[in-house]
Amino acid sequence: MQEDNFKYAIALTGGIGTGKSTVSKFFMLYGFLIIDADVLSKEILSENVEFVRDTFGEKFIYSDGTIDRKKLGALVFQNSQERKKLETFLHPLIKKAIIKKAEIFEKAQKPYLIDIPLFFETKNYDIKKSVVVYATPEQQLQRIIQRDGLSDIEAINRIKSQMNIDDKKELATFVIDNTKDLKHLQKEVERVISDITK
Repeated sequence: MQEDNFKYAIALTGGIGTGKSTVSKFFMLYGFLIIDADVLSKEILSENVEFVRDTFGEKFIYSDGTIDRKKLGALVFQNSQERKKLETFLHPLIKKAIIKKAEIFEKAQKPYLIDIPLFFETKNYDIKKSVVVYATPEQQLQRIIQRDGLSDIEAINRIKSQMNIDDKKELATFVIDNTKDLKHLQKEVERVISDITK
């Protein structure tokens, strides 16, 4: 499959803690197919324990042979060199898995979403349209501290590892505002679906 064959794909992106997962669920409720890069990333990582052991050390592997994601996450989000090692290994494999799924979705000849957190950062996908889920940086911080039980510093490191959310908003084809309640978010999704399907 050629790069330009992401003909019906729309990138779904945003920042950590902006609410992409909730937006994904709404899109699925309205019949959209979704490819989730995070899910693929977790599957690929868990199949590559040896890579983690050889690259980062035994201390990142539990005694049952699985990866201590929390510990690895803490390392890569505070050390950009270590993060680069992980991303250099994972990104080509994730892309391969996304292309494989996209080949099937393209056959339906209707819009579908690919949830790619680092879509603008990596510039790795030739997808013409994008949806950015927006929340304020303060909301991002509050949400990931609550959701992931991280310290302020850990949460700030994760937000800083990504492009500023306001910059992503500027680059987006469609913006979904997730600064209010769930009802408002649903209306935002409906509005964007209407724009997409016009």
